[in-house]
Amino acid sequence: RVAVVAVAGAGLGGSWLYLRGEKERRRRARRREELRALALGQGDFQLLDQSGRPRRKGDFLGRWVLLYFGFTHCPDVCPEELEKLGRVVELLEEQPGLPPVQPLFITVDPERDDAAALGRYLRDFHPRLVGLTGTPEAVREAGRAYRVYASPGPKDEDGDYVVDHTVLIYLLSPDGLFLDYYGRSKSDVQIAQSVRRHMDNYEPLLD
Repeated sequence: RVAVVAVAGAGLGGSWLYLRGEKERRRRARRREELRALALGQGDFQLLDQSGRPRRKGDFLGRWVLLYFGFTHCPDVCPEELEKLGRVVELLEEQPGLPPVQPLFITVDPERDDAAALGRYLRDFHPRLVGLTGTPEAVREAGRAYRVYASPGPKDEDGDYVVDHTVLIYLLSPDGLFLDYYGRSKSDVQIAQSVRRHMDNYEPLLD
């Protein structure tokens, strides 16, 4: 009788694990389909990096990307988020066997943030951080692909102004598709853990 109960218990345990695995696979499949339907980040962009070189979204395919939209005159939020982004990349670099992550910054203030301004500003952050700028139209188009809100405020007596904008770090898969996003409340450790989970569960989204 004890043996029968043990076998039955093992069978139930195996069934429970199987059902839990199936539920998780279905959840991930639904999530992929939702991301496809939203089409976040599928739009291309044509911008210039801090060296003045033309860059397209296709240049970053095949790499994991952490993307942040901001501006160089941002008083505190952007520096804090870029420092956090850099720490996330460093945390992931410490884990052997993980693919490299490309940190990417796109300005929401192209009127002031030309390539030279980006180069000067980004020197204070992760050495592999790539900054992108361009014409106002090209920058707005890039932002629209990620549903980024950006609105310049009124100018002060010195002509300075602050840009109100979406404060999120976006995770892009090697396919170039949006996978996740992280707000200010997420720590560098939490973001690194999330990125690692996405890497572990990664399945190409593009056919």
